[in-house]
Amino acid sequence: MRHAAISFAERVKELGKEGGGWDVVCCTDMLNLAEFRGLALDCIARLPAVAYFHENQLTYPSQESDERDLHFAFTNMLTGLAADQVWFNSAFHRDEFLAALEQMLRRMPDHQPLSAVEQIRGRASIFPPGIERPPPRPVRQRDQPLRLIWASRWEHDKGPETFFAALRVLRDRGIDFRLSVLGESFGHVPNCFEVARQEFSGNITRWGFLSDLTEYQMALAASDVVVSTANHEFFGIAMVEAVAAGCFPLAPCRLAYPEVLGTASDWFYDGTFENLVSRLVELDVRLRDQGQLWTGEDRSREMIDRFGWDHVATDMDHALEGLYSSAQ
Repeated sequence: MRHAAISFAERVKELGKEGGGWDVVCCTDMLNLAEFRGLALDCIARLPAVAYFHENQLTYPSQESDERDLHFAFTNMLTGLAADQVWFNSAFHRDEFLAALEQMLRRMPDHQPLSAVEQIRGRASIFPPGIERPPPRPVRQRDQPLRLIWASRWEHDKGPETFFAALRVLRDRGIDFRLSVLGESFGHVPNCFEVARQEFSGNITRWGFLSDLTEYQMALAASDVVVSTANHEFFGIAMVEAVAAGCFPLAPCRLAYPEVLGTASDWFYDGTFENLVSRLVELDVRLRDQGQLWTGEDRSREMIDRFGWDHVATDMDHALEGLYSSAQ
């Protein structure tokens, strides 16, 4: 985030010498767009620009006790101010970021640029990321035990300790289950993963990061319930992909989940450990009694249609075309 504007401006100059040409600048919130526009060629600086906020450095949780580096938060703000349009992956993300930004600016001793909050809000739109269409779901065998999948970054803000603690209760109650724990790890991995890998070795079907998309989709399609224990989520694409693959979602009723997944109460637990365990036990009983978890219309098809790239990309393309046309 500190040097991207310099690196990208130099790269664009090189491409310009090779005859490259552009219509719109598209960047993420991790680029300081104001710096980039100041350093880039004049023909680039004048282009209309879209900044996509898939995360932000003001409300992103930190496990460290050190004071947050607000330089990165200011980069987010400057990028939002320098962009003609600001796209967020969810309304929850937009509202959380702007509320935190206002709180941060009010703590400044003087010359508080509070107008930045409403300027960014006025340029904001919601454009969720898209997903690939999953392969057909295989027929489930009636005698199979409950198949659980947890797919998140292996970090503290995804609440892995809560998930593994719930599994211990299921095991102690004699409930049989199969387990897939997927996701990518960066730097320090919470110790609870290695403890759980050994503790539930007899239940594990898949463990770790799957780099191949097809293999990942097959893992989702071979699961009954996808569980989230996240304490932080700006969108939740892993849950969307899992539901599209036919998994029944069980997510805390907080963060971006109600917005993204919808208001079907059967898909949520109240966020407490006790209710998570209760819902998992309930779903195990339902699966054994009925042979399926979906009680009404299969919502996975709706999820695919709403978040499929063919739909999402079309909306983004139309927005970019409109921005380009208005700049002419």
